[in-house]
Amino acid sequence: MVALRGVQLLDVSGPLDVFAEANTQVGYQAYQLVVASPKPGPIHSSSGVRLMPDRVIGRDVMTPIDTLLVAGRPNAAEGLLEADVIDWLREQAPRARRFGSVCSGAFFLAAAGLLDGHRVTTHWAVASQLRERYPDVIVDEDAIFLSDGPLRTAAGVTAGLDLALALVEEDLGREVAIRVAGQLVMYFKRPGGQMQFSRKGEAVPAGRSALQELQRWITAHPALDHSVENLARRMDLSPRHFSRLFHREIGVTPATWVEQVRVAAARRLLEQGNQSPKRVAAGCGFADADTLRRVFARNVGVTPAEYRKRFVSVV
Repeated sequence: MVALRGVQLLDVSGPLDVFAEANTQVGYQAYQLVVASPKPGPIHSSSGVRLMPDRVIGRDVMTPIDTLLVAGRPNAAEGLLEADVIDWLREQAPRARRFGSVCSGAFFLAAAGLLDGHRVTTHWAVASQLRERYPDVIVDEDAIFLSDGPLRTAAGVTAGLDLALALVEEDLGREVAIRVAGQLVMYFKRPGGQMQFSRKGEAVPAGRSALQELQRWITAHPALDHSVENLARRMDLSPRHFSRLFHREIGVTPATWVEQVRVAAARRLLEQGNQSPKRVAAGCGFADADTLRRVFARNVGVTPAEYRKRFVSVV
């Protein structure tokens, strides 16, 4: 496990705990766990907790490597990536039986050219940045983890546990993996994808002040009839002119923006857990519960009932 300065602690500890529990379940050392860093001495994680690496990249002998994973860190998408680590990954990853990343660790593999032409995932919050910076990489924003040949990539943070459990299943079989999941009180196969956790894409007022005022009014009244004609009338514009103006300044059509507002409103009502799907649909501007279900599943990746079950507050 490659861990760099500022690493997200759970990106390292989560997968390693899965492998350690697999060792316990089978009664022998199926996995030898090694944390590697580019420098000797403690690794300061993003939470302030310090890790002590077992090996130093470029100095200590670490071959043969069976599985090579790169842990993520919060600023990997914006910050400069260590050139010596990228060079080392470019050399070592193809020699391993399999290699991959947890969360934003994918940026290091991409910078080394190891993700070109491959289908990968990363944390939903930085997926678009990965796609834009490395256009030859096929990014799936919804996947919890993905396998593509020897490559394994996981979404953000706790998804590293899901990936590690899948590797245990590959190596030691389904029954062992199920026992590991039970001991760690985690899903053997997590239902749904990342979209159910993502708040990316929620409608935020933008554009000139008159448009922002209109958008705030839509957000405050999601159940009203927000047809292009009605919205254009509210701004004293023709429907054609209004549609062009809205799309030019906001980047999406009025209908798409209104749908995003209504889905966000539905999420909030479902999280409260005290209204039926029919009432949620009516309160958010959907024609009926079936329409809510279709639109919600398309945007969030799970049905309203599934979403409520996972996110409702329990008092």
